[in-house]
Amino acid sequence: MNITSNHDTQVNSPEELFKQYYSRLCDFARKFLNDGDEAEDLVQDAFVVFLEQKDRIGKHPLAIKSFLYTTINNACLNKLRHTKVKNRYNEQNQTEAVDDKQMLESIIHAEIIGEIYAAIQSLPPGCAMVLKLGYLDGLKNHQITKELGISINTVKSQKQRGLMLLREKLSPQAMAIILSVLLPT
Repeated sequence: MNITSNHDTQVNSPEELFKQYYSRLCDFARKFLNDGDEAEDLVQDAFVVFLEQKDRIGKHPLAIKSFLYTTINNACLNKLRHTKVKNRYNEQNQTEAVDDKQMLESIIHAEIIGEIYAAIQSLPPGCAMVLKLGYLDGLKNHQITKELGISINTVKSQKQRGLMLLREKLSPQAMAIILSVLLPT
């Protein structure tokens, strides 16, 4: 099949070339991009490049046609690569945003835990030891009695007294952590 036509041997004006190739090139670009508007933009840009470089391309219609198709092909490939890079960048930034959020939450949690430890250490020694063993080390009341050699009632009253003193010393966020995470349900 011969794809050249009679007018492939004659030199056309830029306007005639545009009319002759515009729809073909748009169809060609659309096959790559699946986007008619993007395809039209790339074709128009290709004609601008052609007009800027027409003295270097030559006047033969096949050279012009080849230049236009090659320019569109390269522009489509660049657009697809750019889209791929953009998508990858967006995915990484979303991951980084999630990581940043997790990191911030971890910092806040660590600071609140630090505040809790400091507050417990500022309590009277008996309260501090019972709270540390009970809430931070996870021991049950009967285990604390054996560890410290005190009665179960002393353990319960020290816990109650310690929590009351902590409420005065800690921020609401720190108390919320103690009540929701550290206290057994």
